Amino acid sequence: MIVQKYKDMLNVKSVIRQLSEFATARGEQIGYENVFDFSLGNPSVPVPRKFTDAMVDLLQNHDPMELHGYSQSLGIPAVRKKVAGSLNKRFGMNYTENHIFMTTGAAGAIAHAVRCVTQPGDEVITFAPYFPEYQPYINLTGAVLKVVPANVEDFQINVDAFEKMLTDKVMAVLINTPNNPSGIVYTTETIQKLADIMTAKSKEYGHDIFLISDEPYREIIFEGTDAPYVSRFYSNTLSCYSFSKSLSLPGERIGYVAVNPECTDAEYITNMCGQISRGTGHNCPPSIIQLAVAEVLDLTADLSVYETNMNILYKELTSLGVECVKPGGTFYMFPKALEEDAIAFCEKAKKYDLILVPSDSFGVPGYFRIAYCIDTEKVERSLEAFRKFVKTEYR
Repeated sequence: MIVQKYKDMLNVKSVIRQLSEFATARGEQIGYENVFDFSLGNPSVPVPRKFTDAMVDLLQNHDPMELHGYSQSLGIPAVRKKVAGSLNKRFGMNYTENHIFMTTGAAGAIAHAVRCVTQPGDEVITFAPYFPEYQPYINLTGAVLKVVPANVEDFQINVDAFEKMLTDKVMAVLINTPNNPSGIVYTTETIQKLADIMTAKSKEYGHDIFLISDEPYREIIFEGTDAPYVSRFYSNTLSCYSFSKSLSLPGERIGYVAVNPECTDAEYITNMCGQISRGTGHNCPPSIIQLAVAEVLDLTADLSVYETNMNILYKELTSLGVECVKPGGTFYMFPKALEEDAIAFCEKAKKYDLILVPSDSFGVPGYFRIAYCIDTEKVERSLEAFRKFVKTEYR
């Protein structure tokens, strides 16, 4: 007999993916250039040339067995050492290669981090708005995801609600900053408050509470934004990173877990990740991608287009009377819908070939997500569609 819970999941497909498929089908009818598809968070800027050059050099000048063979289960040691060195230089940490575990993107990193610090029945807290895939990421491990209601004033952490929900059943807290879907970056003040509360509660309950920091948008920070490195504020932090957004490499599925060296049992966690891989079938990411990424650790794609797009959309939407907390990073914004039913709002937007994602699956009703990782020229052309939509449907 097949497993019912996975069969049941077929009826709860990703809204984001469904809207992306709709946009593709609509594009076949009218030309995709005429569909303002703000559904999917797929980077829209090219990978740095140096990454391509590194790949060419590896293929032309290096041992094919090294490039295409299995790496060690924790990742290639030289790559892990370079990752540690880069983090130390940038953020004042003291990682060694023994604190780095190479993964298939941030999703793979979270999969390992959660299994390191929770058992079935334990609780993991996250904060609305949150990435919907956190539900299967956590719940399919046997742990239970609990969601703190949003602070819609500024989308920083709802501290009072968090303290009430932080019971002795909670073994980990999962945060995402810069945040998908809001684009908000947790401030130094917010992270310090979070760390202080978790430290106090760990002492009160007599067990560690780990902080899992999901950081795929860490490099997409806008001018003037306070963007602290989370692990500096709380010893028991596992940082989960992906190069998908910073280097525009989502298809390569490459990232890592960085274990704070001051973490409880830090000397075991990376090796535990290797053992977890045996049960999940993860094994290790491709050797050639590990080696190529190691050559561009301190580079990014040209991410400036995202701030340009954000400013264009923010100015236009707010001028139309749409409320929105201004993003401090990522390539998302999370405006308030012009009616209570965000699903109905986004359905109406389709008539104007605007593909927007309703907020319900992000844990906050009445909002919608815009993924503005598209060409600036297309963003500018979308403004007239937004004007027609708002004026026709809501004036």
